[in-house]
Amino acid sequence: MLVGDDWAEDHHDIELMDASGRRLAKARLPEGVAGMARLHMMIGHQLGETDDEDAEVVIGIETDRGPWVAALVAAGYTVMAVNPLQAAEFRRRLGVSGAKSDAGDAHVLADMVRTHSHELRPVAGDSARAEAVKVVARTHKTLIWERTRHTQRLRHALRDYFPAALEAFEGLDAAEALELLAKAPTSAQAARLTITQISAALKRARRRNVAEKAAAIQAALRTEHLGQPEIVAAAYAASIQSLIAVISVLTDQVKTLQGQVEAHFGQHPAAEIIASQPGMGAVLGARVLAEFGDDPHRYTTAKARKNYAGTSPITKASGKRKVALARFIHNDRLIDALMTQAFAALKASPGARAYYDRQRARGVGHNPALRQLANRLVGILHGCLKSATLYDETTAWSHHVENVAA
Repeated sequence: MLVGDDWAEDHHDIELMDASGRRLAKARLPEGVAGMARLHMMIGHQLGETDDEDAEVVIGIETDRGPWVAALVAAGYTVMAVNPLQAAEFRRRLGVSGAKSDAGDAHVLADMVRTHSHELRPVAGDSARAEAVKVVARTHKTLIWERTRHTQRLRHALRDYFPAALEAFEGLDAAEALELLAKAPTSAQAARLTITQISAALKRARRRNVAEKAAAIQAALRTEHLGQPEIVAAAYAASIQSLIAVISVLTDQVKTLQGQVEAHFGQHPAAEIIASQPGMGAVLGARVLAEFGDDPHRYTTAKARKNYAGTSPITKASGKRKVALARFIHNDRLIDALMTQAFAALKASPGARAYYDRQRARGVGHNPALRQLANRLVGILHGCLKSATLYDETTAWSHHVENVAA
């Protein structure tokens, strides 16, 4: 039996379909226990009318997480997480009017798992520990991204009315910059800051060469720049003080949550193997574990893991023309973590550095070479996880060295 599940915030549109594509039943179910109980009843009623005791129930839904999905998996159903882009493309194949409805989407999802289940990925059977790591690691990274966005907004506001601040402070999210900007948010107020006040902020931020940096900051803040009328500058000052307050809170929460990320990651059985990889610390390792998951049957080969990671290239061939291109459809969080690891591995691993340098010597640019290195590191991680062994520099790069020598 095939089931299409189009979910919204407070309900699920369900369609049951048989192997021939005939609709068996449809309903709109509420989110929660009551809705799940009705779904079991619908499926049980239809299965009760068949003689096949081993009938499989395959469910297509546009998400891979949440209590509803967890309940479906726990009930023993095969749950296919359908990418919304795939569902939209499939919908266009069934009709050209452009019409869309929740009930229609449920039909599309049921038909997709009926005809294309071999091309869809079942929801991974990750452990509860891996799910816990995913929750804290994703939230931690989201807070970092939010802090960056608010810092960029702060930068744009300062450029519009107080450009001297951009010259005075190297990093606007630094503790001393936030403290001094909150205290003196306009150019007139900042010009009156004393060396003592600036030095005190630098000391609280634990900076070195305090006297030299304080003098440089004061000189930059007192440099003459184009500005805005006083009333406009006051309005800008009020807005950036709000931004500074948000950035300060985000910074505190990033630090707090980092402890949770490290704690949850350290409790996972694969933590030691993942952390042994070059360029991989506890936080980065937690992000990689969170996005790959720990289902031992999810990646049958290193190539499968690389394809999911988005580090392996895709090939486009037409006639005599054949090119290898980077994958632009990928898990943003995972590729961000893997590229960060690859960059850090340039210093941590001689083998990784040599591999990267060889790509650059062939005329490959920095980012493509780094992506190739990330792809190679994913393969090494896969081998370590499959064999339950820690990273070893010699073993990891021996095969590649032999091929180059040959």
